[in-house]
Amino acid sequence: MALPACAVRAFEPPPQPERGAPARTTCPRQHSRVEAELAASRPGSVAASVRAGPPRGVSHGFHSRPLLDKPRKASSSLAGAACAPLFALLSRGRRRRMHVLRRRWDLGSLCRVLLTRGLAALGHSLKHVLGAIFSKIFGPLASVGNMDEKSNKLLLALVMLFLFAVIVLQYVCPGTECQLLRLQAFSSPVPDPYRSEDESSARFVPRYNFTRGDLLRKVDFDIKGDDLIVFLHIQKTGGTTFGRHLVRNIQLEQPCECRVGQKKCTCHRPGKRETWLFSRFSTGWSCGLHADWTELTSCVPSVVDGKRDARLRPSRNFHYITILRDPVSRYLSEWRHVQRGATWKASLHVCDGRPPTSEELPSCYTGDDWSGCPLKEFMDCPYNLANNRQVRMLSDLTLVGCYNLSVMPEKQRNKVLLESAKSNLKHMAFFGLTEFQRKTQYLFEKTFNMNFISPFTQYNTTRASSVEINEEIQKRIEGLNFLDMELYSYAKDLFLQRYQFMRQKEHQEARRKRQEQRKFLKGRLLQTHFQSQGQGQSQNPNQNQSQNPNPNANQNLTQNLTQNLMQNLMQNLTQSSSQKENRESLKQNSGKEQNDNTSNGTNDYIGSVEKWR
Repeated sequence: MALPACAVRAFEPPPQPERGAPARTTCPRQHSRVEAELAASRPGSVAASVRAGPPRGVSHGFHSRPLLDKPRKASSSLAGAACAPLFALLSRGRRRRMHVLRRRWDLGSLCRVLLTRGLAALGHSLKHVLGAIFSKIFGPLASVGNMDEKSNKLLLALVMLFLFAVIVLQYVCPGTECQLLRLQAFSSPVPDPYRSEDESSARFVPRYNFTRGDLLRKVDFDIKGDDLIVFLHIQKTGGTTFGRHLVRNIQLEQPCECRVGQKKCTCHRPGKRETWLFSRFSTGWSCGLHADWTELTSCVPSVVDGKRDARLRPSRNFHYITILRDPVSRYLSEWRHVQRGATWKASLHVCDGRPPTSEELPSCYTGDDWSGCPLKEFMDCPYNLANNRQVRMLSDLTLVGCYNLSVMPEKQRNKVLLESAKSNLKHMAFFGLTEFQRKTQYLFEKTFNMNFISPFTQYNTTRASSVEINEEIQKRIEGLNFLDMELYSYAKDLFLQRYQFMRQKEHQEARRKRQEQRKFLKGRLLQTHFQSQGQGQSQNPNQNQSQNPNPNANQNLTQNLTQNLMQNLMQNLTQSSSQKENRESLKQNSGKEQNDNTSNGTNDYIGSVEKWR
């Protein structure tokens, strides 16, 4: 059986290239171009019958020229004559893979050329710009055109380093008020971390009279026992941030377990599978969305101990805490939140065992939400729960008939609500203010004896601060929230008085510890002094006997003198604190009387020493 001519030529030995012909190149683009030319120049070959040109989809390269119909020189056309039939007999998949490799090689070379030329142009332009700047600054002394290669590289490196630093700074500090830029290392006095955070005067003048029991908030919270912290979260007061601090930022023996992607954390007591925190991020909205004082006080005990028998329920201490905010800022923040589609429809508003009816609590909008509402429409709704929200959520609504406005006159109702909110706030275990983050952290740590890992951050720019309102609108918002304005003034005064009281108490305790350390050191000093004297006398017994014929009497005298010295020293130390406080009154007395009053123990000491000698 005779083979076809194409197969016979495929199995023939490849012809040897002519002497002087260039060797076959290894570049894939050279292969494709030469093979295509040979296929086109040989009409009887199989490659010419398949296709007479470069493979479909293969580019000619960045520097390559379009293929010509006429053959090139013999030396270049004969370079790949041996492999032309073999390339035509390759499978279609093999040829496709070769085409892809060639295309990638073309794109890589193109990118490298563009990158090289772009960097060269950038360096050339920077060189000329910096050269012009240096020539203007330094005059004839600077000749950038004659700079050597090392100087150019150094200058380019400095410019690139500066650009990199600018990019990193923009990523780290995207805002205008970057904390890293507030360098205070060069300032000589160290500022107080609890300084006035609202940029007001640091000196506080109290308006209300509170007792010592109202100011001293020291809760004996036993996390291993049955006590429970209940967080009353009022809308748009920064409660979300404070709630995250409670579950993620407290130093505990058994920290809360917070998983990625989940809002709730597991906050168990050490050694128990029972929570110590009742909040949004630990137990969820178990009593309803943003439950108020009336709902929490009736709901929390049943939720925590509802599955237990009434006789087996432990006697718990429920420590209620909350966060308040400036009423105008809170009102504007809630309006912006409602504009974005918030409704809080899941709030139950349960009071006296039942939720309010639609007549008692009408809605301000008819659709699914109130998104996009203007501020005027938000203020015009008479049933808007944003008005005086903080007073309503902190008061006992059962005192005024819950949401039934016909129980008592409006003026009397407002008075009862305000007094109830003040009383509940004053008797809470703790409350903080959004405008005083560091002071809030300090009072919480002192109240519950629990320390946070990282300090709180005071954010002065919020969504409410970005809203520009005139004086007329601000007065109207204050009028709509007149109960909240009165409550916030009361809460701010109580908060700052508690802070000052706790700071003074801390300073007094530190002063008392220093005084005790001084007393201890003075006692140790006297003890070592008399021990050294006793050792010196025991080393020279003969000399002591010759000088003192009665050694027993001398020893008794020494013991009596030591006791007198210790008694006088203790009296002087106890009187030192009172003498410092009455220093101004003592300066008015005569010098003789002052010396007599302040040196009684010293005269006794000197007289006893002279008698012993």
